Amino acid sequence: MSISSFFKSKIFPILLVNFIGILGYSIVIPILIFIVTDLGGNGFIYGILGAMYPFFQFIGAPILGRLSDRIGRKKVLIISQAGTFLAWLLFLLAFILPKTELWSQNTELTGSYVMTLPLIMIFVARIFDGFTGGNVSVANAYLSDISTDEDRNKNFGLMGASTSTGFVLGPAVAGILASTILGESLPLMLAALISLIAIFVINTRLKESNPCVVDTSNVNLTSFRRFFQVEHKDCYTQGEEQLQPESHKGFLSVLKQPGIPVLYTVYFLTFLAFSLFYAGLPIYASTLLDWTATDLGVFLAYSSLVMIIIQGPVLTRLSGKVRNQSLILVGSLFLASSFVLLTQQNITLLYVAITLLSIGNGLMWPSFLALLAKVGDRSMQGAIQGYGNSMGSFASMIGLILGGLLFESMTTMVFIVGSGIFLVISLLMTIHWLRHRPMRLRSAKVSATVPS
Repeated sequence: MSISSFFKSKIFPILLVNFIGILGYSIVIPILIFIVTDLGGNGFIYGILGAMYPFFQFIGAPILGRLSDRIGRKKVLIISQAGTFLAWLLFLLAFILPKTELWSQNTELTGSYVMTLPLIMIFVARIFDGFTGGNVSVANAYLSDISTDEDRNKNFGLMGASTSTGFVLGPAVAGILASTILGESLPLMLAALISLIAIFVINTRLKESNPCVVDTSNVNLTSFRRFFQVEHKDCYTQGEEQLQPESHKGFLSVLKQPGIPVLYTVYFLTFLAFSLFYAGLPIYASTLLDWTATDLGVFLAYSSLVMIIIQGPVLTRLSGKVRNQSLILVGSLFLASSFVLLTQQNITLLYVAITLLSIGNGLMWPSFLALLAKVGDRSMQGAIQGYGNSMGSFASMIGLILGGLLFESMTTMVFIVGSGIFLVISLLMTIHWLRHRPMRLRSAKVSATVPS
């Protein structure tokens, strides 16, 4: 595919939306701890604040996912981005509020902190952004809608590459802008502007992908009420099911879909392992390794660059040639090995470890999402992706809190725990593949005996 045809392809708008969203989100990551401490907080408050987003995403993602099945992916993406934009405005409001002390605490568990009015506003902003932050699951459902069996792996690989690119550029942009006279407020202004751009791109470039919903989401003042109207068309074709009623998209109904319990378990365990990594790595870098923020930033940027290569050109070449299950299994083993090497306080071995981690993640996660996108009928993809996103959010909450606590008592052995989790994932996927293999073989034998 040439560059010009790629920009004109049906997948490019959703990749652009995903990149813009991740860029806006990642801009705040390197400056948030400094904002929290400047406003009276400490590491304890920073940890609680970090858990707010995944907690409320855990609640909101299934709601938005199911809503996208009913009123369309495009509308829900607009709603989600509008929520993100309002959240950034609330965040910016914290900078002009007086630093009124609401309460303070100094205990062995929490440390010393002062809860101020601006800090409360930041909590409100993160809660609101988390609840409307189901755009990842809706974007994955959209990608599932427009993908075929031949290009599903390639498409989810490109989605992963767009995510990694956003994570590479976001922190770098934040570091440059935060050093200006406007300080931390300038990156936040840019994040708000990026959210507005995302809304514009969704509204003008993204076509509705849900085959059972009529697109009525071109927003202007005269059609605002029409935006929330739902118009369904007869999308029934032979071999496809009608649009599933809302009652058939609850968690228990989704859980009854073949393969979903195992895949949701893998979803949860993957996020749990990576949360242990992201909770432990900054402490590891600043204490045992004596790294600076720049050293850690370069380390993570290198990781993202490797993932861009794996999720882009490598997965594109492998698409249709290697089974998803095989890529997930190989990726999990790479990840398990990388977590073991992370325990070694040697710069060369640490870069070998992060290389293996990036290759493993680049192979495993897009392949897993592509496999999940094949489960259930198309009218349930929003619900399936939404509940899966909740599994990840729930695991992130547990992992981020557990990771910090375990590192205090176990230091680098926390990475061995993560390695063990990926070995469990390898075992689960092997069992899952073996259980479904006889069915595929029987289907192949039957089709071979039927004359064409």
